[in-house]
Amino acid sequence: MDETNIKIISILEKNARTPYTLIGEKLGLSEATIRKRVEKMEKEGVILRYTLDLDPKKLGYHSVTLLGLDTEPHMLLEVAETLAAMDEVKKVFTSTGDHMIMAEVWARDGKELSRLLSQKIGQIPGVKKLCPAIILERIK
Repeated sequence: MDETNIKIISILEKNARTPYTLIGEKLGLSEATIRKRVEKMEKEGVILRYTLDLDPKKLGYHSVTLLGLDTEPHMLLEVAETLAAMDEVKKVFTSTGDHMIMAEVWARDGKELSRLLSQKIGQIPGVKKLCPAIILERIK
């Protein structure tokens, strides 16, 4: 990973749709050079995928929650996979620290969130504890 690749990644992190010609202009390189470097980073697994960064509130999800979950240790991966399969769960991470799993959950409102937590997520076999933290405002 050299300085040029780090600069390319920095530009793509801000806007993954930045044309290679524009990246090349900024870095003093040709479009072909940028394309080859990006393709190599994709092939090597440095760049995994390109995604959208959405505003949940503008899509009608007014209750976005970071959810810490504790599970039976032998059920950790099964619980994480079950969460990952749910449409309402946008991100899932296994972690160390206060909780074994961290997840980002989108709900339309508090009532829907309560239903998700108590009747759906809380009922997954192996889940021992749920610790939701409702996001008030996204800063970055």
